[in-house]
Amino acid sequence: MARHIDPVCKLCRREGEKLFLKGSRCMSPKCAVDRRGYPPGQHGKDTQFRRGRASDYLTQLREKQKARRIYGVFERQFSRYFDKAERTSGLTGTNLLAFLECRLDNVVYRLGIAESRPQARQIVAHGHIMLNGRKTDVASALVQPGDKISIRPESMKRTFFKALRSDLADRRVSVPRWLSLDTKNISATVLNLPVRDDIDVSLNEQLIVEYYSR
Repeated sequence: MARHIDPVCKLCRREGEKLFLKGSRCMSPKCAVDRRGYPPGQHGKDTQFRRGRASDYLTQLREKQKARRIYGVFERQFSRYFDKAERTSGLTGTNLLAFLECRLDNVVYRLGIAESRPQARQIVAHGHIMLNGRKTDVASALVQPGDKISIRPESMKRTFFKALRSDLADRRVSVPRWLSLDTKNISATVLNLPVRDDIDVSLNEQLIVEYYSR
């Protein structure tokens, strides 16, 4: 499980765009990208005035780093996902994003149970999620078509999940079409694997493929 102990808003500022790592805060005036739209660090402001075109390597590296930070995985784990995507039939870049989307913490986030992927990772790590009727605390577990995701009965007694049930019904969460959500019981079913049109992240996966193909 990836653990970042520095302020995560620095990651968004480094990539120059919102990665939605703080949930509702990212949509408020407190968002660091809106308040300080330059990279973090002592010389962050100076980079706005530097001239010159970014090299191909830098462009590819930044895209790979952005993908890692969006999904919250370490470099070694991300490399393993790429190797697996390369061995799978189809487009390597699309396969890579599909594997990242199928992580259990990302699925919990996509279902609207958590406001952000870091929060979803915490919910899974604390043992509140059941996968196919069994408690799991592995945020990186990959779901498959037909898998069932639900909240542990013991966890449903907690205030957070009691409020979540009515909240999910009120705000009508937009769930990806590869997932099916039962808002009454806060349970879901994986209908199929996601395709590129189902993945609404601002990533150019071809640049990531080019980075690892150097």
